[in-house]
Amino acid sequence: MNNTMEKKKISKWKYFFRAIFVIIGGFITAYGLESVLIPNHVSDGGITGLSIVGAEVLHLPLGILITILNIPFIWLGYKQIGKSFAIYSIIGIISLAIGTSLMHHIPQIVEGDTLLITVVGGIIIGFGMGLALRNGGALDGLDMLAVLLSKKLPFGTSDFILFLNLFVFIVVSTVFGLQGAFLSGIAYFIASKVIHVVEEGLSGAKTFKIITKKPEEMVETIRDRLGRSATYNEVYGGYSNEKFKEITCVINRLEESKMKEIISDIDPTAFITVYDIVEVRGGNFRKHDIH
Repeated sequence: MNNTMEKKKISKWKYFFRAIFVIIGGFITAYGLESVLIPNHVSDGGITGLSIVGAEVLHLPLGILITILNIPFIWLGYKQIGKSFAIYSIIGIISLAIGTSLMHHIPQIVEGDTLLITVVGGIIIGFGMGLALRNGGALDGLDMLAVLLSKKLPFGTSDFILFLNLFVFIVVSTVFGLQGAFLSGIAYFIASKVIHVVEEGLSGAKTFKIITKKPEEMVETIRDRLGRSATYNEVYGGYSNEKFKEITCVINRLEESKMKEIISDIDPTAFITVYDIVEVRGGNFRKHDIH
């Protein structure tokens, strides 16, 4: 009974801290918009970009438009992804809306240098949006629409995100001009890359699959020099039908060059495939002492 109560308390605290990080993500994104992009006539992609254009044309507060335009997409997120995602998205979008209102008159931190504007603005809003996504919420509804359309039509999600944002940047060009639209596209591209890094973390993992004539020596050397364990799979050559031991080993990104060095030292002719891994859970993904 006590264990169940403890688990419930931990779970409540976990949800609370996730909500706090989503709120922080919303305010960081608002800061990037109000202190870098908007004062320099540069927009963002997605619903936020359309809201910025609407605020310029209709002279309405940006926060109100962000909230109103995202309402149908929150409902879509609830239907397609789930209740908790919708709740965290509501928290994030309201935080973004409030943040843009509170920071509307803050001094801009970058001006004049167009390249610096797009880089700094893209990094800040990408970090904020990535922080919200990492903790279960979204600050922009366009991605939800892209997911839904990709299920209904024979195109990938990324194709729809690109197509929908092309439409957004065409709309942006009518207010901020072609230069503003191009700069907005660059800022959006930078932000998307930063979002990816924040979601994955800087210590993303890689899987090495190795087919070698010296599997036992290879595994022993990986364990001794890198501190990582590995597993075996039996595989057969498609042409020779010869049986091999395939080694599978998961490492972090910082260990990749050391792993390649070990493989080259033991068997330069080894067949290697390498995969990126977004997340590693369970098992025994830890380093042993290196002797």
